[in-house]
Amino acid sequence: MAKNTSNLFRRRIVNSLGFSLQGLRATFKEEEAFRVEILLALLLIPLGLYLGETGVEKLLLAGSILLVLIVEILNSAVESVVDRFGGEKHVLSGRAKDQGSAAVFLSLLLVLMVWAVLLFF
Repeated sequence: MAKNTSNLFRRRIVNSLGFSLQGLRATFKEEEAFRVEILLALLLIPLGLYLGETGVEKLLLAGSILLVLIVEILNSAVESVVDRFGGEKHVLSGRAKDQGSAAVFLSLLLVLMVWAVLLFF
């Protein structure tokens, strides 16, 4: 029984990793904003790790960049679901897309705040 449980656990982890990589690939392929944010992350994460003086500072500088990527993926998921269920204009569809966009904006604002406070104050 323990061996079957162990195999099932490994299979679930491998499947989860596969689905996650599919999601990353799809977002990268379909979303220009995500591609730009990935490029910025490739520059800013190493810079944040270099500029941060303590482990906490390094984590905040790099982590705030990762948060933007996470929020962008969630925003893309919302947009995909809205688009899947029809192209006609609906107030709730527009609101959902606007709210996803607002979440990305706020995550970018957080990056600016974290970097400004840690590097200039």
